[in-house]
Amino acid sequence: MLDPNLLRGQLAVVAERLATRGYTLDAAAIESLEAQRKAVQVETQELQNTRNTRSKAIGIAKGKGEDTAALMAEVAGIAEKLKANEARLAEIQQQLGALTLEIPNLPDPSVPQGADENANVEQHRWGNPRSFDFAVRDHVELGAHKGWLDGEVAAKLSGSRFTVLRGELARLHRALAQFMLDLHTEEHGYSETNVPLIVNSESMQGTGQLPKFEEDLFSIEVNEAKRYLIPTSEVPLTNIVRDSIVDAEQLPLRMTAHSLCFRAEAGSGGRDVRGMIRQHQ
Repeated sequence: MLDPNLLRGQLAVVAERLATRGYTLDAAAIESLEAQRKAVQVETQELQNTRNTRSKAIGIAKGKGEDTAALMAEVAGIAEKLKANEARLAEIQQQLGALTLEIPNLPDPSVPQGADENANVEQHRWGNPRSFDFAVRDHVELGAHKGWLDGEVAAKLSGSRFTVLRGELARLHRALAQFMLDLHTEEHGYSETNVPLIVNSESMQGTGQLPKFEEDLFSIEVNEAKRYLIPTSEVPLTNIVRDSIVDAEQLPLRMTAHSLCFRAEAGSGGRDVRGMIRQHQ
């Protein structure tokens, strides 16, 4: 979620930068809700001041033995208005929150503008592509030739976009994960963490998967509550400190994990699905 102060103070700038990535910000809706929020808060503050003044007046009147019925009725009416304002403010905040959760991150000003990858700008190149004097096989052909990569059996077990790894390829898969964990923990000071593969909606919202990318997530029902299979271990790792204030002395927190990841890839539109690309797991 973007900083609310940024939306309040630089809404036009935010809308302009988001437009460069093809996103149309509903600035009018945000401005309307912000105006309503301010109006309710101002009225609430005025009502609270009036209530305090009338409450003091009641105390003074009682001390003099005067009738306080009218003042007490007025204070009771103010209390009802404050209760209604509290409910209205919560409703406005909920609408603002739902709206801002849909807003994507701002692109860096240095990012080239364009509709697709054809607008990408090559920054630098290292070495030269190798040339071969034989027909080059991709990973699918190599895996099938050795019996290491089996999409047909995976489809029988689970459906499309799954693979079964065997033999040396399965061993390589395990070795790469071990190499990554050893490198980060032994040479870069990261703490190895084993995380749940199923998380709640608050965790998915905390890292921006919800509500924007719900169609790309796998979900299950656990005790009548919706839970999600993680699309990356970043989700549980980041949410370890959700709703927490971390002492500066503890920073930076360096955590790493190896986990299975699950993605529905609903928006891939059939692109790049050959072999171990855009897998569900």
